[in-house]
Amino acid sequence: MPSLLQGFNEITTVTPSLNIKLTVTDSALRFNKETAKALNYPAYVKVLINDRSKRIAITPCEKGDANAVRFSKEAEKQVLSITVKTPKVLAAVQPYFPLEEAPEGEVSYQSVKGNFYQRENVVIFNVADAVAGVMKHRGRRKGATVAAKAEDDAE
Repeated sequence: MPSLLQGFNEITTVTPSLNIKLTVTDSALRFNKETAKALNYPAYVKVLINDRSKRIAITPCEKGDANAVRFSKEAEKQVLSITVKTPKVLAAVQPYFPLEEAPEGEVSYQSVKGNFYQRENVVIFNVADAVAGVMKHRGRRKGATVAAKAEDDAE
């Protein structure tokens, strides 16, 4: 006997307030932790590009899937943003986000907010919404590395 509610879809009344963001630099794609949270912290994702609409999407996948890219740790271990440095992914995505020349000690970037589509379990970033900026260089600086090496050689 068919259910009286067959064919009905539940209306979602709670909208997650996630601040999903992708930051593109010359050396990496950085997804904030909210992106991983929205997708339920997948270990691997596929990065998809729609050239016609100028949008970038990521969707969870399995390790053995073709074009799988390492992504997140488990929820309790993923405390920072996710950095993707896979050369082919960078080469495919970076042309959509042209970067300005940055002053020494700073890094040029483009940042774009994403939208999570729960039914399809996908996050989509619209390239047209990207905002350019400059931030301080993160990590060790060349000068600091050279100075540390010089100190080691002096000992």
